[in-house]
Amino acid sequence: MLTPGLCSITYRQLDADGVLDLAARAGLAAVEWGADVHVPAGDLATARSVAARTAGAGLTVASYGSYFRAGVHDGFADVLATAVALGAPRIRVWAGDRGSAGADRVPVVTALADAVRRAADAGVEVGTESHGGTLTDTTASTLLLLEEVDDLVGAPALTTYWQPTVDAPDDDALTELAVLLPRTSTVHAFSWAPGTTRNPLASRESLWRHAIALLRDDGHDHGRDHDVLVEFVPGDDPAVLAREASTLRRWLNP
Repeated sequence: MLTPGLCSITYRQLDADGVLDLAARAGLAAVEWGADVHVPAGDLATARSVAARTAGAGLTVASYGSYFRAGVHDGFADVLATAVALGAPRIRVWAGDRGSAGADRVPVVTALADAVRRAADAGVEVGTESHGGTLTDTTASTLLLLEEVDDLVGAPALTTYWQPTVDAPDDDALTELAVLLPRTSTVHAFSWAPGTTRNPLASRESLWRHAIALLRDDGHDHGRDHDVLVEFVPGDDPAVLAREASTLRRWLNP
């Protein structure tokens, strides 16, 4: 199943109720709640309140978008407790704060393995943000990271998010997704070009149609579900979400 949703960080300027109202009116099904504004780590009362309001709006919690950097930050206990209070099935974490070239991988891998074990005991999955300046900055480094954590945990447990690498040609981005697909849980959907210029999702229709086809085939062949979450809309404008969500839903349900 491919679930269309929204990252709450798309609209940091809105409160949680504003995010829920926009997402529901746009026909989306889920929200990834960010830790930076809407559901701060350690604020369990807010997490429980947002969980109840999300359900009341007819939506589900896709994940908890934390800013925990493995091997750099302490405080995963607060992150995990907040995710549990929120009812999030998954926590997004960051693989350190250095790119893979020359980075010391051991502290990051060790911390990720510990986070995966602790989260699994609480029935929560952990997924790494796909981002430059971390150990997920390349496909090769991401695959190695997953293997390294697997070796410590003793089973494939850590997942990864995917989003198109900045300025990567469509074919290269799709190759990255195809390679990472067996371990990809969540996709952040946006269209940047050139650089981080925010354009309508439809401006990269070929990329996204092919990416969604890969996700759909993976679901059919292997029974894996994926959340596809709108993020980084042009101008951070609430008025464009209906259009962006309509585009995404049309692609997900041809």
